[in-house]
Amino acid sequence: MPNYIHHIETAVPGYSYTQNDLRDRMKKIVHGSDREIRMIHALFSRSGIKTRHSVVNDFREQGSHTLFFNGQGESPGTRSRNDTYIREGRKLFVGVAQKLIDNSDFQPEAITHLITVSCTGFYAPGPDFDIIRSLGLNHNIERYHLGFMGCYAAIPALKMADQLCRANRDAVVMVVSVELCTIHFQANPSMDDLLSSAVFADGGSGAIISNKKPEKRSYEIKGFASALTQKGEKDMAWSIGDHGFNMILSNYIPELLGEGMEDFLIPVLKRFHLTKDDIDLWAIHPGGRAILDKTEKILKLSGNSLNASRTVLSGFGNMSSATILFVLKQLLGDQTNTPENRTLAMAFGPGLTIETALLNRLDS
Repeated sequence: MPNYIHHIETAVPGYSYTQNDLRDRMKKIVHGSDREIRMIHALFSRSGIKTRHSVVNDFREQGSHTLFFNGQGESPGTRSRNDTYIREGRKLFVGVAQKLIDNSDFQPEAITHLITVSCTGFYAPGPDFDIIRSLGLNHNIERYHLGFMGCYAAIPALKMADQLCRANRDAVVMVVSVELCTIHFQANPSMDDLLSSAVFADGGSGAIISNKKPEKRSYEIKGFASALTQKGEKDMAWSIGDHGFNMILSNYIPELLGEGMEDFLIPVLKRFHLTKDDIDLWAIHPGGRAILDKTEKILKLSGNSLNASRTVLSGFGNMSSATILFVLKQLLGDQTNTPENRTLAMAFGPGLTIETALLNRLDS
């Protein structure tokens, strides 16, 4: 029996910023050379992003500046950043989970397994505990947390949910991913920090997976595949520093992904007896505009194939692991009515790691 992604929900925190406003604010905050200020202008202006969201309003010139610009004279420490994650992250975790229950056909007592995903903070008892207590889920629910994997982590979460449903035909699995990337902002003119500040944002998403045939438009899960590229281990990395989490984000990433993408994708498609032309819908993680451009070029996709990914990038930026479910939800909202659409979801992260999910989008 196949398993299905029944329902997808997304949420963003309350503070919204235009990319142009963030660009101009960054040019004031980062004390760089004239060349570095011009680099900030170029990176933000060419990002393909119009709007991003954050759990703090520090990036407003007249904001409360409770985290970054509160007169301490130095960058806030990891503890104060993680305190913000605990306070604001649990709101998003619970909010996404509540939306999944409110807008799906499942009651709280039907959820048998809970998988939470995040790489931008830690606390225990964690977000799984908050969701169980707030929604009144069964106290004996099986729960798992996928942490510190990066932007691709939602696909392994879906893979785990699929495996749980195959092992237990009565399983109903809730997956919730929340990332607060902006709390790790670094006001430094280094290229890694500038690239991160130009694309990352905060958001949450979730899904419910079971083998019950959905009555609404949904995804049937067909399979998963993962791989490590031959290069790039040092070009994308995520570590814990004294002043927040430190991101290494090389501007060579699009080229490195491009070099390894066909070598990875062709065997995956052959395993499912498909060719690239058999894929109707592409859900590519919008890590940045250059990544989408490179993917489109390498795979020789038509000009509108990545519209869903570009729409999410424009409206929300890169929300790390939460982002791919935003893209899949965007494709669910597409008004094109066809009985079945083969969908390939693909996300990237440290390693460099490539994770994919082969899905069929089913109309009701």
